[in-house]
Order: sequence, then structure tokens, then C-alpha cells
Amino acid sequence: MGAPDIRSNDTRRWQQSPHLKVSLEYMDRALDYLDRHDIRMYRLSSDLAPYATHPDMPQFHSMVRDSGAELRALGTKAKALDIRLSFHPSQFVVLNSPDPALVEKSIWDLSSQAEMLDRMELGPEAVMVIHVGGTYGDREAANARWVEIWDNKLPEHVRRRLVLEHDDLRFSVSDILWIHERTGVRLIFDHQHFWCLNPDGHDMRDALGKVLRTWPEGQRPKVHFSSPRTEMREIKRKEKGTRKLKTVLVPPVNTGHADFCNPFEFITFMRIAEGLDFDVMLEAKVKDLALIRLRPDLLRYAPDVAQRFGLEASKAPALEAEEQEFLAEEGAVAVQGES
Repeated sequence: MGAPDIRSNDTRRWQQSPHLKVSLEYMDRALDYLDRHDIRMYRLSSDLAPYATHPDMPQFHSMVRDSGAELRALGTKAKALDIRLSFHPSQFVVLNSPDPALVEKSIWDLSSQAEMLDRMELGPEAVMVIHVGGTYGDREAANARWVEIWDNKLPEHVRRRLVLEHDDLRFSVSDILWIHERTGVRLIFDHQHFWCLNPDGHDMRDALGKVLRTWPEGQRPKVHFSSPRTEMREIKRKEKGTRKLKTVLVPPVNTGHADFCNPFEFITFMRIAEGLDFDVMLEAKVKDLALIRLRPDLLRYAPDVAQRFGLEASKAPALEAEEQEFLAEEGAVAVQGES
């Protein structure tokens, strides 16, 4: 969001023949931006290859294969810049659905994204992060169905790239650990989701350690960190009688992501996780700007935590200047979209 002229993917409609190669040109510029600001993780858009798996548009189905050279070039650049790439497939990817057609479409989407990561020639840390899916009235059966799909349906190149994350409403750390024991799938720990859904009362440090140990030695796990929204939300409701739309304020939903990351929550989490090794992906509505603000906050409030990320006191003036450049009132940016 600090460079609004850089798009995350080719957003043209199908009539204009959008293509993965155009998206990769945007990503080449995005990597330059990330490198300039020392941002070493990036979540690729699920729509990087537009319409590549649309069942009614076969003219787009070969674009990943046709973009092999461009994908390899982007992967080479990402590795040279030490930028870790990943996908987080859309909510429409559901492996444990009772609907075989939805499962097959989900596998197709995952297969396409895994192929892109493979064609980029990225290491095993370049992953696709998904949730378990729906409970469909029986969470235990839903967990078992996920295991069955892993065992009997998923192609090898998908299993190599797939990682599983607990969520905030349905499937807890206990659920994904149960699935890991039966499949070996690597897991993702999410700080906010853990607070929202922990029915078994796990200790955070213990749960985090168990999740991190699902990654083989030599592979660096990653975790997700976000803060819940605290501000009132504006929604539109119809007035009784007139049925006219009226804007009203309602309390925040604790499962929603805040624009920025609360530095004190982040500091507390990192102190709980002292001695454990992992990368951190921030999930915040203002995306890169959240990191640009968090780094000087760490130096202000927790030099011990800042040091874990290579942030020394000597870097404070430059980081504060960067924060002012993007976040001072005179440099305000328009905010749109969801994390």
C-alpha cells in the first residue's frame, strides 16, 4: 500500500485477455519495492494467474505452463533478494467439502498455485496456506474427510507445498495437530486465531512449540500475527417503517483484523516465544504500512525484541523517517481492500 501504482495481479476482465505474464511484471516491481524497504515476506495474490482454472474458459488453462521462463526469472529474483513468497488460496478452496465437485475444483486451484511455485524453483518454505474448511455439522467427520482427501486425492506437488492453519471459529490448534499426526502436513500458528478459539485451554507457548515442530529440520516455519479491531464499525441498516438505508455504528468483531498491529501485543507474543525460530507474517489491513510502523515501535518499546529482527538502535532514525514518509498526516494514503 506504500506504492499504490503497483498492482498485485492483472485485474482485467476476461474479454481483455488478462495473463499471468502481466501479473509477473507487476510482481517484479513489487519485489524491488519490498527490497528497498527491507520487507522479506510477500503473499502472492490468489488471482496471480487470472482465470487459469476457470472451468468454462479453456483459453486460459495453459498460461502457467506458457509462463515458465517468466516464473523462473521471478523466483530467481526473489531468492537473490531473500524474499519469502507464499500463497493463501481463497476461501473457495475447501478440501473437506462433502461436495466432490467443490473438492475437485479446490484441488485444481491448489495444483495451479503449486505449479507456479515449482516453476519459480523456490524452496520448501514457499507454501500455500489453507484452513481445514467447514464443519458441516460434524467437526470430527470433517477432520477425517480432510485426511482422506490428503491420502487419496492430492497430487504430490500439492502435498509438498500445502500447509494447514487453525482458524478463529471452527477448527482449533487441537484439530490441526490431529490432522498432522495422520498426514504429516506442516502447520501454521496464528496468534489472533489462537485467542479466538482455544477450547482445550492450550498454553500458548506449548501450542506454538508443537505447531513449529511439524516443520522438518532445516525448514523455517512461519506464523501469522494480527491484532483485533477495536474501533466501532459503520454498517448500513434499513430503518423500520421507511426502509431507508441508514449508517449506524456497531461494536467491533474480535475476529476481524485491525489496520495496524498492536506493538504491545506483538512484544508480549515474541517474549512468550523466546528461543523459538520462525518467520512472522503480519496480517493487517494496511499491509506493508503496518510493518513500517511496527519496526520503530519495537525500538521504542522493546529493544530486546527489536534485536531479534536485526533492528539496532542505530537504525532508529532511518526507520522513523520511513514511518514519517508513509504515515505522517500530510502523506496520508487512501485505504481500501481487506487483508
